[in-house]
Amino acid sequence: MDYKNIEQLLERYWRGETSLEEENQLRDFFTSGEVPAALLLYKELFVYQKEQQIEGLGADFDARMLSKVESPIVKAKHLSLVSRFKPLFRAAAVVTVFLMLGNVAQRSLFHNDALDYNYNNYRDTYDDPNVAYKKVSSALLILSDEISKSNNQNSADSIYKAATDSVMNE
Repeated sequence: MDYKNIEQLLERYWRGETSLEEENQLRDFFTSGEVPAALLLYKELFVYQKEQQIEGLGADFDARMLSKVESPIVKAKHLSLVSRFKPLFRAAAVVTVFLMLGNVAQRSLFHNDALDYNYNNYRDTYDDPNVAYKKVSSALLILSDEISKSNNQNSADSIYKAATDSVMNE
């Protein structure tokens, strides 16, 4: 065979431009006995390709590949409404427990003066009614002042709103 033709086929083979017939010619050339020294380094590649064509992939190749590619079939489970919300219920229970423990800890640590709301056990702390009257009247006076401040603030807000509305309408 013409060595120049083989070199041209090799050039086209490396660029990926050869047809199947031309590749078979290259395999036949390199598997035949005589190969020039300049082309000996390509011989092992084409001999290996020829041997692999003869050997093939094996009978169980398709089954092995499909077992690796296909994922196992997972059956869908039917979820009830309760099972869907179960994590939410658990989280709510945990939050409730922590809030209750925090409330108990806060009351036990910071509120040592417990209030007794049992009216049967109520005892008057003031011996003199005038002292009690002064205490109640001062508390009511403070309350009255705060309410009037709030009303003044509300009236100031309404005056400001009326003024801005009249400016906007003009």
